[in-house]
Amino acid sequence: MTTPQHLSDRYELGDILGFGGMSEVHLARDVRLHRDVAVKVLRADLARHGIADKNSGESEALISFPCLAGFVGAKLYHLLESPAEIFADPVHQLFSPYGFAWFGGLIAGFATFAFVARRITRHNAATGHPVSLLTIFDAGSPAAALGYGIGRIGCLLSGDGDYGIPTSLPWGMSFPNGLVPTVERVHPTPLYEFIVACGIAWWLWRKGASDRGTQASTDSGSPSDAHAITASARRPGEVFAAYLVLTGVARFLVEFIRINPRSFLGMSNAQAAAAASVITGIILWRWINRRKAVT
Repeated sequence: MTTPQHLSDRYELGDILGFGGMSEVHLARDVRLHRDVAVKVLRADLARHGIADKNSGESEALISFPCLAGFVGAKLYHLLESPAEIFADPVHQLFSPYGFAWFGGLIAGFATFAFVARRITRHNAATGHPVSLLTIFDAGSPAAALGYGIGRIGCLLSGDGDYGIPTSLPWGMSFPNGLVPTVERVHPTPLYEFIVACGIAWWLWRKGASDRGTQASTDSGSPSDAHAITASARRPGEVFAAYLVLTGVARFLVEFIRINPRSFLGMSNAQAAAAASVITGIILWRWINRRKAVT
């Protein structure tokens, strides 16, 4: 299925530069500004996975609804962690641009993504085009990793207390005008997380892209080659399982140099959630590979 050559009567789409994260990136010509640009087509990767038609709005739903739910969940979780603050000034706390908890955003965002994805799989099954729920999770994993990393830049710029413990390293930073100010030089942990998240997103994208490349080779090769390639192809859910493990390990480790309070078995809330993510990812990975061995 090919992408239209024109987009919104403004862009003339050319060669594909890359794909992943529920999108394709094309070299394009902006006919208004008369210059070459890169255009990201959100719907294309879902069509490539066989999840949804490129003219549907499933990509927008899979991004916008979880993002909105993530903001709401992050705010509510923060308020539940500090009930005294909301009772003291409920209106200010509810509508303040500050005070969001990562764990609350994770729970609400993931639950909403799963809900939307489940509705898509049911619709596809009813129309005779079944697709695995894990396939949708695979498609969204690189974008989720990258989105988390970009979000950490906001934490770095605001100095909201997500920074680390004091350090004498040359790249240590102070936040005298931050939301949680400090004049000490501390670990810029949001910057660490941004770099690692970009690396994880790139690796997950490559992992998913190699699956699609394998499928293309299967379609064009000889029957014997196709059988060998298909036998080594990754199953739905492996990219998502890798996402759970890698992002969980990254968050678990960075918490050792963060200033978050410890609450559960000597771990912070984020560390406990990260450990659960790693365990879930390992269980999912083993389940997928057992199914592969059986089939």
